[in-house]
Amino acid sequence: MSAPAAPARVLTVAGSDSGGGAGIQADLKTMLALGVHGMSVLTAVTAQNSLGVQGAWELPVEAVRAQYRSVVDDIGVQAVKTGMLASAELVETVAELLAGTDAPAVVDPVGVSKHGDPLLAASALDSVRTKLLPVATVATPNLDEVAQLTGVRVESEEQLREAADAVLAYGPRWVLVKGGHLPGAAVDLLTDGSVEHWLRAPRYDNRHTHGTGCTLASAIASQLAKGQSVPEAVAAAKEYVTGAIAAGFALGGGIGPVDHGWGLARGI
Repeated sequence: MSAPAAPARVLTVAGSDSGGGAGIQADLKTMLALGVHGMSVLTAVTAQNSLGVQGAWELPVEAVRAQYRSVVDDIGVQAVKTGMLASAELVETVAELLAGTDAPAVVDPVGVSKHGDPLLAASALDSVRTKLLPVATVATPNLDEVAQLTGVRVESEEQLREAADAVLAYGPRWVLVKGGHLPGAAVDLLTDGSVEHWLRAPRYDNRHTHGTGCTLASAIASQLAKGQSVPEAVAAAKEYVTGAIAAGFALGGGIGPVDHGWGLARGI
């Protein structure tokens, strides 16, 4: 009897979260939950828990490049997701690797953690704008990251369009501006500059939301790897992360994680 066919393959290029709620750990859990084979390139190691980030150590550029080539040249990928890249040198290295890979790239331009801890050097912002965003199939900034990258500060749903245009000016094919920090329903805007998709979900009164950004970007990459279009992939990912937020649980003394396995646990 022959071996079953391999599932779609997705690669995450990101930092670790020792607490298991965000970063590489969240990415791989999301990929498993959505039926793809997750692989990883570690860019940094963090000492992190429900209270915040106590330390971060980035890996050498050669280690990041070697991990990437090792996976892509042998196993291949159907999508790549990037998260914490820490420094300008790492941002530029990963952008160069993505540019040479024939697969969609989901760029989560991680700037700060859920607790407000910086995860990207200020000197790397320009590299994100000029090198990383131009190779992104989908960029997924939250409102803090939009402000950090473009100077546009969003305080109402109407301003999401202005924020999206400002990010698109740097060259990604699509941008998903996440409006989760606005009051009211959780509304996001996905656009390529000509078509707009407004995604709405109920807001759950649950503070345990650690890892939402990583989880959403990984879910988008997983759906793209399975052959969905960008609007289809983003809609499916939004549905998945909304369920994960609703099921988020307390862990430690601070902000607990979303539940990446909520669909598996309920037999969905």
